[in-house]
Amino acid sequence: MSNVVETVTDFLMPILDEQNFELVEVEFVKEGKNWFLRVYIDKDGGIDIEECALVSERLSEKLDSADPDPIPQAYFLEVSSPGAERPLKKEADYEKAIGEYIHVSLYQAIDGEKIYQGFLQSVTPEELVLKIRIKTREKELVLERKNIAKARLAIQF
Repeated sequence: MSNVVETVTDFLMPILDEQNFELVEVEFVKEGKNWFLRVYIDKDGGIDIEECALVSERLSEKLDSADPDPIPQAYFLEVSSPGAERPLKKEADYEKAIGEYIHVSLYQAIDGEKIYQGFLQSVTPEELVLKIRIKTREKELVLERKNIAKARLAIQF
């Protein structure tokens, strides 16, 4: 499966570079009996449906004309924006998210909790600092990057 992701990424990057779009993520997953090739793209100011359609058409053409077929099984291709709750994966994602409200899931609990939400204060390769609210108090929480299972932008209610 990672081979599919790598191959698709290789086909995709020239298309995205030409349009000045950013690749957020490529995933190839089986849900039920169906396979899905999902491509998440973005750009400054956000991506629209016509831009997703353009990338979908161009990528589909490249994949269909490749020999041998890089994805021999049937699959659904979905090209979309990462949305308001965009995942934070690359270092640049974290840097761009400083000052933003984020959701973090941990591998190991801290103070009995594995999920935290708060404002990202700073980030280094080893840790990030979140400003969290516990009832009426604000507290800075230092999280080791190696303990972060997933992180994404979040909508604050």
